[in-house]
Amino acid sequence: MVRVFVTRKIPDNGIEMLKRAGFEVDVSPKNRPLSKQELVRALRRKPYDAVLSLLTDQIDAVVFDAAPRAKIFANYAIGFNNIDITEAKKRGIFITNTPGGGADRVAEHTWGLILALTCKIAESDQFMRKGKYKGWDPMIFHGTKLSGKTLGIIGTGRIGADVARRALHGFEMKVIYYDIIRNEKLEQEFGAAFKPTVEEVLREADIVSIHVPLTKETTHLINSERLALMKPTAFLINTARGPVIDEAALVFALQSGEIAGAGLDVFENEPKIAKGLVKITNVVLTPHIASATKEARLDMARMAAENIIVALEGKTPPNKI
Repeated sequence: MVRVFVTRKIPDNGIEMLKRAGFEVDVSPKNRPLSKQELVRALRRKPYDAVLSLLTDQIDAVVFDAAPRAKIFANYAIGFNNIDITEAKKRGIFITNTPGGGADRVAEHTWGLILALTCKIAESDQFMRKGKYKGWDPMIFHGTKLSGKTLGIIGTGRIGADVARRALHGFEMKVIYYDIIRNEKLEQEFGAAFKPTVEEVLREADIVSIHVPLTKETTHLINSERLALMKPTAFLINTARGPVIDEAALVFALQSGEIAGAGLDVFENEPKIAKGLVKITNVVLTPHIASATKEARLDMARMAAENIIVALEGKTPPNKI
């Protein structure tokens, strides 16, 4: 019997695909991320041939040792920074992800955060709910016009490029960007201007949107020194990975007025949030839901299941890292 362990409940379509393939599927009954100790104990209960993991699972040598028969760890996520890729390669274990799953929605959510900040939607919503509205007032909740402003994008993969497209065609903004590889297609299609350093983007942009993977190089890419380069009227958006921003430095920058506001869907030490962040009014916070649509989650479940099925057929899975 071929056995698959799923570390947390995912949409049923992925589970049913695995069962139709003839696999025995065990799904963790805990409706929360497993600690490493819990994951190791669960994997030792049976000889599993595959593991369907989530971004919240830290997969390293200890976890691999707990599932010595596993041929694949299929990550239910676009990212895969939670997995020790080098160790997996040493052991000949396939690591896969679900690229594109919800990517368009992440771009939409990015714009949702931008609009919430620049239109002061979150602040004015709370104002209304607290019964403070006494009639039209020309002096409250002055927002920021987007047309003619400059959007700075750090990381121009699929999501970053989609955010750039919407900036040009939806809001008539100028676009500048930084990436480790120059994106000439972005320049040709959207008139984006390449900047050779992150610092130049931060200095010039009215809104900075981050779309980089989490690596050693991008951890705390946005730190106190770089935040100090931004305009005091600028906004910072992060729908990529939390540790890309030094959250304590961001709190200081917001409290001191170094920048005008921030929109965050991801956090440095999830689910914990840096002290003081929730009390700052010019911040919009969402609970890591940028890719959360029914369509996206179903597609991710399908891709993760397909990766496992193909790998256990002795072939290379379609989304191999």
